[in-house]
Amino acid sequence: MAGQSWKPLDITAQDIGAAATTEALINHLDALGAELDDLLVREKALVFRGFGVRPEELDGVFDRLLPRRLAYVNGNSPRTKVGSNLYTSTEYPSEFTISMHNEMSYATSWPSRLAFYCQIAAETGGATPLVDAALWLESLDPEVREAFADGVRYTQNLHGGQGLGKSWQDTFETADRAAVDDYLSTAGAEWTWRRDGSLHVEQPRPSTTRHPVTGTEVWFNQSDQWHPAALGDDTAKALAQILPPEELPQYVTFADGSTIPDEYVIQVRDRGLENAVDVDWRAGDVMVFDNLLVAHGRRSFTGSRRVLVAMTD
Repeated sequence: MAGQSWKPLDITAQDIGAAATTEALINHLDALGAELDDLLVREKALVFRGFGVRPEELDGVFDRLLPRRLAYVNGNSPRTKVGSNLYTSTEYPSEFTISMHNEMSYATSWPSRLAFYCQIAAETGGATPLVDAALWLESLDPEVREAFADGVRYTQNLHGGQGLGKSWQDTFETADRAAVDDYLSTAGAEWTWRRDGSLHVEQPRPSTTRHPVTGTEVWFNQSDQWHPAALGDDTAKALAQILPPEELPQYVTFADGSTIPDEYVIQVRDRGLENAVDVDWRAGDVMVFDNLLVAHGRRSFTGSRRVLVAMTD
C-alpha cells in the first residue's frame, strides 16, 4: 500500500548555517522559541542530525524540546528511568519489531510530544518507524473503522510485586495505594484491589481522536498491542494460550466488552507498519515528534542499541 509521501524533516548543522555542536543546536532551538510548536505541527516530526549531542548535554536539548517533562506514570511498557523523567526506550527483545502506537493512547491523558535520543546506534536495523496517524486511519478497511467507531475497553492486571507483566508500583511509580486510587479516579477508570495485592483496572477509551490544532482525525489506540492475536513473541503467545484473555497482564475488547476479531487487529498492526517511514539512527541524533499526528514503533536489530526517551504534556 502506498503512503510514504510524508517523511520527518531532517535538520542538520549545514541546514541552519551553524557549527555541528550541541551548543549550536541549543542556540537554534532558543532562536525558534514558540515557532517550534508551529514547525512541529506542520512537519509532524523533526530529526536533528550531526550535532554530536553527548549524554551529559542531553538535558539542555530536551529542556528546549519538552517544556514540562513528564513521568511515565501508567506506562505499560518496560523501561528503566535513567535521569530526570528520562527513560530508556521500550526494553523488548531485539529480534522483534515493536508495532506502531501513539504513546499512552490507552490513557485519559497522554504526552503531546516525545523526544528520542540515540546514545548507541544498533549494528544493524533498529530504526524507529513513524507513521502519519491520519494515513493509518485512512488505510484501514471501512469495515474495520466502523467496528471500532464506538471505542475500545482496556483491561490491566497489575501484580503487587511478583507475577506476570508489570507491577502496579512500577506502573504508577509509587507504592502508595491512595495515590493510585486518586489517579484512577481522576482518569475515570474502574478498578479493584484484589486479596493477593494485585490491581485490576478497566477503562473504556475512544479509538480515534482529533488533533487540538489541526482538527485532523487520527487513529489513536493500542488495540493491536493489547490483543493476544498480535503478540509478537513466543512467550507472550504461550501465555495467551494458558490464561483466559481477561486474566492476561493486559487485554482489550470493543467498548461494550465484545471480542475484537483477530483479523481486525492484525490488519491494524500490519497497515501501520506498511505505511511507516523508517528513521535510521546515528549516535548523537535527536528526534521530536507530535504524539497525536505520528505513531512510532521499533524495528528489530542486532548489536547494542541505546535510545533514550522523554515526553511532555
